[in-house]
Amino acid sequence: MVNRAASRRASIAAASAAILVAVGLSPASADVVNGDFESTVDPWWTTANLTDSASVDTGALCVDVPGGTANPWDAIVGQDALSLAPGDYVFGFDASSSTGMSTAVGLVQFPVDPWTQLANVTQPLTTEMTRYETSFTVDEDVTGLQTAFQIGGASDPWTFCVDNVSVAPAGVEQVVNGTFDDDLTGWTHYGFVDGSARVEDGTFCATVPAGTTNPWDVALFQDLQLVAGDYSFSFDASAAGPVRAIVQQEGGAYASYGEIAAGNDAEWTHYETSHQANSDPVDPRLGFQVGGAASEWEFCLDNVSYLGGVTVEPYEPETGPRVRVNQVGYLTHGPKEATLVTDATDPVSWELRDSADAVVASGTTVPRGTDESADQNVHAIDFSDVTATGTYTLVADGEASYEFEIGTDAYERLRYDALNYFYLARSGLEIDGDLVGEEYARAAGHVSSPADGVANKGDLDVPCQNAADAAAVYTDEYGWEDCDYTLDVVGGWYDAGDHGKYVVNGGVSTAQLLGTYERTKTAASADLGALGDDTLDLPETGNDVPDVLDEARWQLEFMLAMQVPEGAQFAGMVHHKIHDDGWTGLPLMPANDAQVRELHRPSTAATLNLAATAAQGARLFAPYDEDFADELLAAARSTWAAALATPDLYAPVADGADGGGPYDDDDVSDEFYWAAAELFLTTGEQEFEDYLLASDVDAAADVADGFYWGSLAALAKLDLATVPNDYAHRSTIVDQVIAGADALLAVQEGQEFGLALADDAFEWGSNSAVLNNQVILGTAFDLTGERAYADAVIESMDYLLGRNALNLSYVTEYGDVTSQNQHSRWFAHQLNAELPNPPAGSVAGGPNPDYGTWDPTIQSLYPDQDCAPQLCYVDHIQSWSTNEITVNWNSALSWVASWMADQGQAATEVAPCEVSYTVHGSWPAGYNTQVWITNTSDQAIADWSLTWGYPADDAVSRQAWSAQWSQDGAFVTAESMPWNGSIRPGKRTTIGFIGSPGTLADAPPEQFWVNGAACTTG
Repeated sequence: MVNRAASRRASIAAASAAILVAVGLSPASADVVNGDFESTVDPWWTTANLTDSASVDTGALCVDVPGGTANPWDAIVGQDALSLAPGDYVFGFDASSSTGMSTAVGLVQFPVDPWTQLANVTQPLTTEMTRYETSFTVDEDVTGLQTAFQIGGASDPWTFCVDNVSVAPAGVEQVVNGTFDDDLTGWTHYGFVDGSARVEDGTFCATVPAGTTNPWDVALFQDLQLVAGDYSFSFDASAAGPVRAIVQQEGGAYASYGEIAAGNDAEWTHYETSHQANSDPVDPRLGFQVGGAASEWEFCLDNVSYLGGVTVEPYEPETGPRVRVNQVGYLTHGPKEATLVTDATDPVSWELRDSADAVVASGTTVPRGTDESADQNVHAIDFSDVTATGTYTLVADGEASYEFEIGTDAYERLRYDALNYFYLARSGLEIDGDLVGEEYARAAGHVSSPADGVANKGDLDVPCQNAADAAAVYTDEYGWEDCDYTLDVVGGWYDAGDHGKYVVNGGVSTAQLLGTYERTKTAASADLGALGDDTLDLPETGNDVPDVLDEARWQLEFMLAMQVPEGAQFAGMVHHKIHDDGWTGLPLMPANDAQVRELHRPSTAATLNLAATAAQGARLFAPYDEDFADELLAAARSTWAAALATPDLYAPVADGADGGGPYDDDDVSDEFYWAAAELFLTTGEQEFEDYLLASDVDAAADVADGFYWGSLAALAKLDLATVPNDYAHRSTIVDQVIAGADALLAVQEGQEFGLALADDAFEWGSNSAVLNNQVILGTAFDLTGERAYADAVIESMDYLLGRNALNLSYVTEYGDVTSQNQHSRWFAHQLNAELPNPPAGSVAGGPNPDYGTWDPTIQSLYPDQDCAPQLCYVDHIQSWSTNEITVNWNSALSWVASWMADQGQAATEVAPCEVSYTVHGSWPAGYNTQVWITNTSDQAIADWSLTWGYPADDAVSRQAWSAQWSQDGAFVTAESMPWNGSIRPGKRTTIGFIGSPGTLADAPPEQFWVNGAACTTG
């Protein structure tokens, strides 16, 4: 600590081991009896020369000490029979002298020769009652100790008074880095003037902005772990404005566990109080709330202490049985592996038991050594040969796993639960209890205008970010001129646990929902009817549009509304985000959010997100809503042009400290590539193909790096590889996807818990990284049919659903022990029993060992930052860095859950048919197509029905022959005629039609199904 801070501490410390504190404090005593002298002297005794004068009339013990004694022990006040167990203690008392010049010797000692002293406080007393303390250690059990005050030896008579005598266990310091010697380790702050929060010379200082409303609008805090007991709270501060120093429950009832009203004094001042917690505090947070002042002022703080309680044992998560399995279950013909956590180094036996406790399989484990991401010694168990459906447990090393199923149909449910999450995340719409259950019903949030005068400011008429904040964060050459327009941006999805709406995160989420649907046209294993109309719990269901497209439209319309109007700076670009001006607390229903809402500066990334998703949406909506598809494509073209005109308008990281995350990204080459890819797939136009061919991204071997909102090249390449198109480098892109999947497969094969994520790749949202890697692996399977890729997807799902170091399913209500307290302002049951937990199918962010991003809750559990990567997680609503829910994580889960559901329970099937689709001639308004269906099986195909999905807006005309033709949106069905209804093994039949190319790219379909079975393409 620097000299200035040290001198402040020295000013309140005595030269000896005793500590002189200016504020009276009464810690609870250990075994001192009647240390507060409330009504009697007993069991205190005095030497004979003090007996007659002993009195407790003032609430303290006072005695008249005669003058002329020679030694301190010639006059004594004391009590005997003090017993102490081994440990650290503090001996303390309040004392005064009538003369201000007398000395007292306070002792804890053995009362027999040689009078061994455990504690000694020798202090000249003042006329004011002052607290004196010293600490000492007892190494073994001791009894019969004496607590005494030797007050003889003065030449003149005087009066000695003592009170609040205690011998108490030494308090435990609950605050981490209260002296700020380690910079801001352990502390979190918000609301201060940007860039002003700092530690200088071992002292925290920051500038408090003017004009905030509430004390909690600006704060420095850290979370604690406390038990019932006595505590002292103290700190030094220099604060020209008001300071509310408080330890309170974070959320819920916000119960106070100690509070000091401080500040309004620019001089350094020491503050201290004490209190008792009668029960274990719930989610305690120590904070310095300094908002609410009209003028700007400087706040400085040091020597923060919250002393008392007990030393909290190092956090050990409850992990249940050491046999780790997929708690939901396994596909009948998929891989079935489990992980045993054990100290054993040699193989151990295992048994698979059915619901009647009968052993149906057994074997020995395979030792795998220490898993680096879990820091656990593990063995592998493989029971893939078991295919009988049923409920099982796996027993090994004396432990039984949680129950699980073989032949589970849970992935069919998860397909829909994961997608139904998005309706519950909608902004600007009343959530209908008849659709989702009354516990999830809520009023529409953010539908009003600031001018309406209601508490909820709403998104109907949203202004741009206030000038002061804009000037502070947009310091590049572009800046941001005062904008005089407002936008109606009602709608869209709330991004995560807050009320913010972000184009870039919403963009990748929309793309994945669109991709989940688009896969039904391109993947051989797709269940053709699983994602049609009437499949989700939506108000739009029954409108003849696939429900997943209806859900994606909710976000697409919001993104369209975020475009900058003509005539304004950055016209045609897209605002990066909209959210509250300032953070809000938990819980808070959307309709009750009273914060001002603001549009933040447009960005090139956001503009390209709209270009890409609008282009993708245009081809998928074209068969169902031509007008909306036209609007989307027009927006995709205009935003593409706007991004080209302003290719480097970035969202700064500084715009992420006041009510919403920054989603900063200063490399948008991948966004340009993604937007060009989607525009090319939708239009087939040379302009966009030329851009792709010229991009450095095109040749980069980057698929194995995965994708997320800030890195989207791999997502673009997955679409270029799977959506029918004639891109010149398509075969190269397919090879890149396969190579990326091979790299992920190598990672997955080396993981003891079976996940497709490297040991050093855990970070914020690690579960989404696993899921997005599963998307790559699943796409590789769709492209090749190679089972190794499918098995890797399935095994990674085992990790997410319980086969992990914590033995926890990260998907709510899918497993025996699941995440259920994810960070959310309205799914906040942990804080308010009247609110629900997140719905079934909500995936948590997952383990995050990136200490620099930690929230106070996970910081308090691992103050030494020593958790193994897989263990850096807690299912707590305040742990936003490990337990957040977001739309882009559930969109990844939606794709993977749908892929898993499509795999079904059957063994791998050989394609029973081959289809060739040949265009023999075309003209501007049509084309002539012949289709051959060949039976490649050893059995006749009877009453055949051929199905395919067009990539965009192609249609079969009325001029069609040799089949009964129909078309529902993008999907075409041709059913056999009486005369060609049977195709013998090795034989073929042909049909044909005149097709309409529509207005978009008319690449021919590449995947066909006969009687629901996928065919190869000839």
